[in-house]
Amino acid sequence: MSENRNGPRSALATPLELLRTPPPKERADAARNRAAVLEAAARLFAEHGPDAVSMDQVAAAAGVGKGTLFRRFGDKAGLAVALLDARERALQEAVLSGPPPLGPDAPAAERVEAFVLAYLDYLLKHLPLVRMSETASPGARYRIGAYRFWHLHLALLLDGDPDPEAAAHGILAALSAEHVSALLPDLGEERLRAALVRQARAITPTGQS
Repeated sequence: MSENRNGPRSALATPLELLRTPPPKERADAARNRAAVLEAAARLFAEHGPDAVSMDQVAAAAGVGKGTLFRRFGDKAGLAVALLDARERALQEAVLSGPPPLGPDAPAAERVEAFVLAYLDYLLKHLPLVRMSETASPGARYRIGAYRFWHLHLALLLDGDPDPEAAAHGILAALSAEHVSALLPDLGEERLRAALVRQARAITPTGQS
């Protein structure tokens, strides 16, 4: 990566390992409350859908005060982000140290395609939660720490592109929960999956290792 093309402060200078989502560090009582809240939220969201569940219902089901819930998570979008943390960490670890082609030691083009498919699998499994976390406020998706990890991972793999950071944003735009939610009813999962792979192949420079 040349300094002239992306500048000395390019995000590509950041080691990918530093952007992985860290597990929460907290007191034992806070950890118990967090676990109770997340268990209750996961159950209620699965039974009724995130949009139909109130924070009051989550607090009651978890046996915690509403003030505790709001101070810790802020709103339902904060709950969604917390519920997704463990799933995101698993995918991040697979990217960093899992078997190829998602993990290291595979050609860049294969790793890009593997990431697109793995992320789509994760997205489809948790689509309502991811959508809530990404659309809670304008630009919310780009403030989530995991987004910076996904973006840097792709940008590093797309190093042969004239602007790998912009190209990485392009791939991730097609993987946004809002975009996938809108297209899924018309295209179906298989057509959507094939289209995303074709897009990734078109963006990924050939001949990369």
